Amino acid sequence: MYPELLRIGPIVVSSYGLFLALAFLAGIYIAVRLAGRRGIDSDAVINISLVIMVSAIVGSRLLYVLTHLDEFRGRWLYTFLPLRPDGSIGLGGLILLGGVLGAVLVGSLYAWRKRLPYWPLADSIAPALAFGLFLGRIGCFLNGCCYGKTCNLPWGVKFPPESAATYIMGHQALHPTQLYSSGYALLIFALLIWLEQSKPHDGLLSGVFLMLYGVARFSVDFFRYYESQMFLFGRLDLNQLISIMLFCAGGLILYVRNRAQQ
Repeated sequence: MYPELLRIGPIVVSSYGLFLALAFLAGIYIAVRLAGRRGIDSDAVINISLVIMVSAIVGSRLLYVLTHLDEFRGRWLYTFLPLRPDGSIGLGGLILLGGVLGAVLVGSLYAWRKRLPYWPLADSIAPALAFGLFLGRIGCFLNGCCYGKTCNLPWGVKFPPESAATYIMGHQALHPTQLYSSGYALLIFALLIWLEQSKPHDGLLSGVFLMLYGVARFSVDFFRYYESQMFLFGRLDLNQLISIMLFCAGGLILYVRNRAQQ
């Protein structure tokens, strides 16, 4: 894996950070293109995209901190300060699902406050989020985080000796859960773009995205390694609980919007 692509003094260009930046740029481009078809001004899309970008990073970090409180006791300064204990610059420790929640909640509030066309805008952003997740998970793979449990299948991956995966799991093949998630996201993106061609009613793409992403994340998590504090009920972890909530929210959107069209 390649967690660090470039180091200039204390500044580290990480593979995860690079792919996260690419995900945001590609997402903004896709959202602007799709919103343009719906007659939405590109400036409005760019503005809400920037809001979503910040809220996604904050949400990802906040969920990580809340599930790793012991790690920050006595050094709360590093909770959101992009300065690592070793003196390098960078924000390590993010949970992607927290970013999805932050993006959806804050983005929705922003659209409501600015009186933007909510469902057409949400349907323009949903495929962009899916493609962003596709790129972001490639960054996770290169970074060596978000790894899976022991895998005896031909595609099991052995991470480098100095990686966190090897430190925790030993030098054995693991499920490449980052690539599972990336593949799922790409399939969801392709399906949403296919549905987009049929000019669906408002809310369809948003509902489908939330439902399919919830299913994808719920299923992948059975193969992913987590610390004990992440589990709530037996084998059910916190992210799976959030995934169930996303699935239900997507189903509710489809039901309500379908009734509105009748």
